[in-house]
Formats: sequence, C-alpha cells, structure tokens
Amino acid sequence: MQRQSPILRFLLIPMAVLAILAAGCGGDDDSGGGGDGGGDSSGASGALADVDFDGAAITVGSKDFDESILLGQMMVVALEETGADVTDQTDTGGTNVAREALLNGDIDVYPEYNGTGWTEHLGNEDPSSDPAELYQVVADADLEENDVHWLGSSEFNNTYGFATGPDFTEEANGGEAFTFQTMADYLEENSDATVCMETEFPDRSDGLVLWEEETGYVIPESQITILDTNVVYTETASGECDFGEIFTTDGRITGLDMTLVEDPGAMIIYNVSYTVAGSAYDKNGEAWTTVSEAILEGLDQDTMAGLNERVSLDGDDVEEVAREYLSEQGLIG
Repeated sequence: MQRQSPILRFLLIPMAVLAILAAGCGGDDDSGGGGDGGGDSSGASGALADVDFDGAAITVGSKDFDESILLGQMMVVALEETGADVTDQTDTGGTNVAREALLNGDIDVYPEYNGTGWTEHLGNEDPSSDPAELYQVVADADLEENDVHWLGSSEFNNTYGFATGPDFTEEANGGEAFTFQTMADYLEENSDATVCMETEFPDRSDGLVLWEEETGYVIPESQITILDTNVVYTETASGECDFGEIFTTDGRITGLDMTLVEDPGAMIIYNVSYTVAGSAYDKNGEAWTTVSEAILEGLDQDTMAGLNERVSLDGDDVEEVAREYLSEQGLIG
C-alpha cells in the first residue's frame, strides 16, 4: 500500500472533521418529525407522526371494485410510511372472498362496509339507520364472535342504488329523476325495459330484495342483465341499460351525467371501516386504530366521489391518488 505524505495527512484531518460535523447537523435537521422508532425514517406526519409499525409484516387486501381498492391503497401507503413491510394484495376478490381471506389469515386488513358486516357477515336483519349505532353493534359483535376489529368509520355512506343515463332520463321521464316506485312502475309497464346489475346484487340480503320489498315489484329474470361492475356504468350512461345498479359514491355518476333514482330509505347504510384480524391487531393495537381513524376522518360523500371519479373515470393511477390524498390531509410528507 502506498503511504500518504505528512502534508497530505495534515490537509485531510480538518476535512474529515468538517465532514463529521456536517453529518451531525444533517441528522438533527431530519429528526424533527420523529416518533418511536419508525418515525425518523418515514414520511409520516400529522396524526401518523408517532405511529410505529417498524418491521411489522402486514398484508393488505380489498374487494375487487375501485373504491375498495382505493381505500386499500390508502392503507398500504400509510403502513409503508409508518415503517411496515407491506404485501399489497388489494383487489383480493368479491365480498365473500375478501372476508374469508381475512378470517383465514391470508390478509391482515381490508376495508368493509358496516351494513355488509351486519347482514352478510353476521347474518342479521333490520340494521340500524344510525351510522354510529350500526358501527358499534357490528364492531362489538364481530370482535366477540370472530376476533375481527372494526376501526374507524367514514362519514360517507356508499349504499346501493340505481341510476339512469341522460338520454333515457329525458325520454322516459322528462329529464326528472325516477323514484324507486316510478322505476318499478316503468318496469311493470314496459316488459322490454332492462336493469343491469353486478353479480352479487340479486342474491344479497342487502341488495335487490330490499328494492323489491319497498316497491312490491319483483323484477323478472327477462329484465335483468348481469354485467361486470364497471361495465354497468358505461352501458347505463350510453342507454344500453335503462336502469343500472350503482354505488352512490361512485364518481362516474356525475362524470357520465347519470341521474340517481331517488331512494326513500329502503337501502341499508354503508359507512366504511377497516377490518383487522385479531392476530395482527394484538401486535400493534393502538397504531392500527390511529392509522384507520386518520385515513377515514376526512372522507365525506363529495370527497370520496371525487377520488373515485379520478380512478374510475379519469383513469388516474390508484396508488398515486391514494398517496396524494394522504399528503393533502397532512398524513404523509
């Protein structure tokens, strides 16, 4: 090895000292948003600044439609920013598939609707129409029966409904919105009229049966067309379907100039929570609660519809929409 000259060593010593001092100053500047463990290395801020999932291995799921995938991506981003090692399994499948994945330990968390929890997962009828009350009874029962934690509750209510396209609304009803009853009357008087629905809706206890009980009209199979969820919107907007089953916070309703059929209160309320398996919650309970509540706190009806429109209609990348929303809320840097 070649030896350094005394002069070179003399010059390098103060340079090394300066480098050490600069590194120390830089560390102080970066540590201001700390927290326990994970905060120093993450971009979490605001309500998430002190949340520490450092080293936790977590698998995030969702149902297979845009809003659920978007909510799942919000959780993916938030967990990553608070130090977790996240496996992204969003778009897990339909309601039953996602639920079974949670119960079987294939995923640790996915967003679910309180009305679905009460009717489909817990097998009950006549859910409360008060969001706070429904949330609490679902959370209590599912925790006791299945060790599933329901965390946070959104302001928005994404219930089932129906919509009509602009041309059909004008031609069939003078541009005015149908009601559940006038929709039933129209279907009864026009045997060739069509109602497009996604696969689950006709068979769910919180689906078509509630509309039929409200109106007294049972839609015959000859008037029902089953389509992929996304296709229902475009086919209804274009007039290929006279009526389309929709989710009321879907951004494509306004984006495609569709008109909601007015619901007198027949459909169940669907505020959303994050459902977390007990095995995952037990390791980081307080952190899970903080993250879930922080994500859902600002999601009112208009905000959720606007985010959905960006994904479903504009084609924006769902992960980017999730990340930008969390940033706008001050939850990540």
